Amino acid sequence: MKPRISMVSLGVADLGKSIVFYRDGLGLPMLPSPPGVAFFNLNGTWLGLSGRESLAADAGVPPEGSGYTGINLAHNVASENEVVEVLEQAVNAGAVLVKSAQRADWGGFHGYFKDLDGHLWEVAHNPFAWVGPED
Repeated sequence: MKPRISMVSLGVADLGKSIVFYRDGLGLPMLPSPPGVAFFNLNGTWLGLSGRESLAADAGVPPEGSGYTGINLAHNVASENEVVEVLEQAVNAGAVLVKSAQRADWGGFHGYFKDLDGHLWEVAHNPFAWVGPED
């Protein structure tokens, strides 16, 4: 296996509302997408949105589940101010603030939000190293 993640797929309850959240609320660039899915370019990785039940059926697992699912997504930014700005942008788009911007135990600065379907996102500034492709 080569060292890369090509796409992160999120199962959502309402595809239309999730498209508005990610495209209009967070400003992610949407790619041409067939009906029933939405793809966004994340500078080297794609974000895919599909109905939660459809993705669960495709994987052969039940669609039910709540709480921490064992995964969260991380979005690294270049400054502490950007952490605050991105968290505010997400909340203004309909996200729920889970953890306000603050110093992290590991020495950085971060906060968390949940999207419309409860997917957990960390927004972080790592002063020690850049994580991800260059902007």
